[in-house]
Amino acid sequence: MARTKQGKPSNNKFSLSPQSMCNDSLENKKQIYKNQQKRKHKFRPGTVSLREIRKYQSSTQLLIRKLPFQRLVREVSQRSEKDFRFTQSALYALQEATEGFITHLFEDANLCSHHAKRVTLLTRDLQLAIRIQGIEY
Repeated sequence: MARTKQGKPSNNKFSLSPQSMCNDSLENKKQIYKNQQKRKHKFRPGTVSLREIRKYQSSTQLLIRKLPFQRLVREVSQRSEKDFRFTQSALYALQEATEGFITHLFEDANLCSHHAKRVTLLTRDLQLAIRIQGIEY
């Protein structure tokens, strides 16, 4: 085989040599690996909600924030002709009673949805629970 003279190396970006192809593929792999972020762990559906249920059942803290509840009570009390003033202990007692009432209502509505062989709580379940309890609003 005769020896041939090799030409000048080209500066063309699009010229492909075996060595540049290997380097490019290695660089591409590194770039792809670098761009991929570690995926956040996802729990199966229902796992987190069951954990939250256990957490809130074991705690005794109030579920509704104090200041928004206080603003709501003051707004409702301003609708009457009389001027009401509330102590902190009275607001706390109102909040305790309200949360107990709402919790009991949701428990009854959940029983209504289970009776209808559903897992999802619908508005009609709440309406039925309110009607059965005899609550007038």
